[in-house]
Amino acid sequence: MSHVLLLPFGTTGSILPFIWLGRQLMRNGHRVTVITARIHEKHALSAGLNFVAVGNDAVEQMLGDPLLWRTGHGSRVAYVHAGRATGDYVDAVEGLIAREGMPDLMLAPMICFGARLMREKRGVPLVTVHLYPMMFVSAYEVPLVIPLVRWVRKLPLWARKAILAFPNPLDFFALFSVWRSCAKNGVTKPLSLWKQWWHSSDGVLALFPAWFAQPQPDWPQNLLQWDFPMEDMAAEHPLEPALNAFLEAGEAPVIFTPGTGHRHAMQFFETAFALTEKLGCRAVFLTSQREQVPAGLPPSIFVATYAPFSAVLPYASVFVHHGGIGTVAQSLAAGVPQLVVDMALDQHDNAEHVQRLGVGLTIPVACFSQARALPLLQRCLSDPNMRQKARQMSAQMGADRDTGPMLDWLEQRIASGRKLEKNS
Repeated sequence: MSHVLLLPFGTTGSILPFIWLGRQLMRNGHRVTVITARIHEKHALSAGLNFVAVGNDAVEQMLGDPLLWRTGHGSRVAYVHAGRATGDYVDAVEGLIAREGMPDLMLAPMICFGARLMREKRGVPLVTVHLYPMMFVSAYEVPLVIPLVRWVRKLPLWARKAILAFPNPLDFFALFSVWRSCAKNGVTKPLSLWKQWWHSSDGVLALFPAWFAQPQPDWPQNLLQWDFPMEDMAAEHPLEPALNAFLEAGEAPVIFTPGTGHRHAMQFFETAFALTEKLGCRAVFLTSQREQVPAGLPPSIFVATYAPFSAVLPYASVFVHHGGIGTVAQSLAAGVPQLVVDMALDQHDNAEHVQRLGVGLTIPVACFSQARALPLLQRCLSDPNMRQKARQMSAQMGADRDTGPMLDWLEQRIASGRKLEKNS
């Protein structure tokens, strides 16, 4: 039996795809351990996975920073805290090795720098897991990281390649923390995370389908592109009875969420309330932080701290959300038109893909006011073409794809690692 380590970093939306991977690997007979922030322990254990907590508060501090959700600042905040967490991930893996021996494979996002450091230190094979297209910074299709990219796209290909050859600013936010961990562990420090540690040479797994983002000529060659990991813990967390009764009791509501990790969304919900009052519609507000919701809401609005999207979205008329990739995927699967209020990180790029597919509209969070959002929401509610395309997308996603080839590909990485170890 092989032992696979999953090392995600970030919000619940960043963890759930790794829970999905863990379930697939377990069903194929592998032992799986999730290593991440303790706030995600409940999800991992309820899915039947082993869990090791990382001994730091980097994720909590990141989620507490309001700049995480602000355009132009989110990536900096995320990389600063991910850099801080590097040594703690290394310590967690080293502790597991001391107790249980060497693992056979690691799966981690690029931003978990501790996983890459352990690959260099211990030689454990590492598959980089990219959850959204933005992580493939291609000169052929430059992702919408910030609005300025729209101007870069107008340049000829040679100019786009030249711009992308420059140092990535993200390096400067995390690099010095990574260097300190490298020095402590006797690992040669990378001169650039962007050029040297972005994609693992052992393999890259893209968890979004080609119809959502086509592979480009400058994507890595050792790549497997798969489907969205449709995990929302619905089996472990069914709809609460009161929410289920609300959904069954009247017309389809508009569902609003700024994302599970968003702790600074009071203005989002104030605008959501104003929109529902103007439209006279029912609504569901989803947030883990109930204090963000305006007081004195009418009975036509239900507030829930958690609801599996696969269970609640079939009742929705429109889904208004932040544009996280897992949220986008669940909305596509449910066939619900989307209004994406993109804020930061990968959300601008994901929102653009939603609009290209014709299944929704987008509005930057800075423009999310009643006056500006109302005509967009009305169009999402009434546009027959958008609703038809959303239904067609749902049908396309409805067929379950056999995960066997993906697991075979991952197991080849395990076999290659063992062969290298035997010959060394």
